[in-house]
Amino acid sequence: MSTRRETVRQALTGSTGFRSAQDLYADLRAEGSKIGLTTVYRALQALSETGEVDVLRTNEGEAVYRACDTEQHHHHLVCRVCSTAVEIEGPAVEAWATEVGTRYGFTGVTHTVEVFGTCASCASR
Repeated sequence: MSTRRETVRQALTGSTGFRSAQDLYADLRAEGSKIGLTTVYRALQALSETGEVDVLRTNEGEAVYRACDTEQHHHHLVCRVCSTAVEIEGPAVEAWATEVGTRYGFTGVTHTVEVFGTCASCASR
């Protein structure tokens, strides 16, 4: 499995945006890989659990994946048109989440924030 996982990780590393498992599978098969779709899903799940890939849900509820550039907690600015993503920090969001959790007596508070828009390249088309 580790060789297959590395194959999937490398496929994601070459992309600037979030990709679906089906897209990765199609690309790998077009390159001659014999990898199966189930193996792609399993590899993505394992990579997600280790923090090597980021996962987000599209408006349609589909999980999409991107190679993670940092091990630090971060958020994403994602183009709605081409899926290009930029990792961003959000210190104000971090402070707000901590404050809200404390105010209501919650511990172990986590959060996910994704910001969507249209990148400059797509906006100029």
